[in-house]
Amino acid sequence: MSDEPVPARPTVDLRAFTPARVALGRSGASLPTKPLLDFTLAHARARDAVHAVFDAPRLVAGISALGLAATEVRSRAADRSDYLRRPDLGRQLDAGSAAALADRAVAPCQFAIVIGDGLSAAAVHAHAVALLNSLLGMLAQGDAVAIGHVVVASGARVALGDEIGAILGARMVLMLIGERPGLSAPDSLGAYLTFAPRPGLTDAERNCVSNIHKAGLSYEEAALKIAWLVREGLAREVTGVALKDESADRAPRRIGTALPE
Repeated sequence: MSDEPVPARPTVDLRAFTPARVALGRSGASLPTKPLLDFTLAHARARDAVHAVFDAPRLVAGISALGLAATEVRSRAADRSDYLRRPDLGRQLDAGSAAALADRAVAPCQFAIVIGDGLSAAAVHAHAVALLNSLLGMLAQGDAVAIGHVVVASGARVALGDEIGAILGARMVLMLIGERPGLSAPDSLGAYLTFAPRPGLTDAERNCVSNIHKAGLSYEEAALKIAWLVREGLAREVTGVALKDESADRAPRRIGTALPE
């Protein structure tokens, strides 16, 4: 007889708490047919999301419907193949885009928003405008945050927002970008906040709100967190490891107020 303890609940119960592939069963030494086919389909969707064509004009039209004007730019990555092979090119604006943004930057602004394709254009198409709609309402409440510019960037990596924000003279930049597709979420959107953006910053100097999609963080939940971080980041003049998300515990201070001693 085996002396191994019997689990209080069977492993199959874990499936009620996670989208991860657990307790799939087996057929001989392999997976049953259905879990295997499900895995293959999820893998195909993830690959398709990475290679999906970014429809920047569609994003600009959606942003316009919210009452905001958007500027289209692109990185130095010439095409999707270039983008995937050379991450560094996705972190730099091409010369024409940099010049066009410089022409629009007539004065410094408090806050700029960049929407980039990232590694999942599908995520941006599905969620960016809806999230932005929720966020606008949050930013307009109380001590309103003025949005100086909205930029739609093709071939973008997260750090492209640093150069864009620096050119526009933004105190803070928000980058909404498609996250690396997973086998349970090929259309997950991420939001990255950076205070005093400039080229050369690291991820330690940003805050990230991730996993925004229908089976993850809702638009309202994500917008609440982002708006809290925007106001608190502007008030403290920091983002990243120096700014902890405490949006569930307390309201942010008014922008420009001093830290308590």
